[in-house]
Amino acid sequence: METKHHVHNLIILDESGSMNSIKNFVISGFNETVQTIRGIEKKFPEQEHYITFLTFNGFGIKQLHLADPVKDLTKLNSQTYQPEADTPLYDAMGYAITKLKLHLMNKTEYNVLVSIFTDGEENASEEYSAHAIKKLVEELKQEHWTFTYIGTDHDVLNAGTSISITNTIIFDKNEEGVKSLFLREKEARLNYSQRIRDKVETGEDYYKEKEANPS
Repeated sequence: METKHHVHNLIILDESGSMNSIKNFVISGFNETVQTIRGIEKKFPEQEHYITFLTFNGFGIKQLHLADPVKDLTKLNSQTYQPEADTPLYDAMGYAITKLKLHLMNKTEYNVLVSIFTDGEENASEEYSAHAIKKLVEELKQEHWTFTYIGTDHDVLNAGTSISITNTIIFDKNEEGVKSLFLREKEARLNYSQRIRDKVETGEDYYKEKEANPS
């Protein structure tokens, strides 16, 4: 029996207080993303998709899944997602990335897609600095890890590039903006799995639109 290629989807979701105004839209969009990943796994049967998912704020980090099969992922709801407090982004990234990195130690034939959703810059981390996160990101980008930074209400491009993430999306902080964001995410994820199938580099142009086939 042929071994399937593992794709790990690491999602780091801001649960700080400022996310409260788009809470319901984010819950809906995240649950749609779950369905997207399940659909991608069916479309690309040679791939097995796994989810590592956590939320974070000034009260701590909530790890909801660690390398769980996508079929086992539970939906987000208003009880499991309650925005409040500050934004310790670097601590959340450091914790999640290191945890998954250790889980994948000595494993081969996998890709990792890291998606960071936030509406504000780092303002509360105690364990990890920008420099430490940048070093970690740069190391793992050489090992089939792709990083994306999705944000609003701050200088998203600068926040991403300061930690060596060039795949960025800026979204409007309203219902239409969040819906548009997750639609673009869906297309990018499909394209990403197609690139894995085609053995094409997946790193620095994650959000580049797929070129139409010539007529």
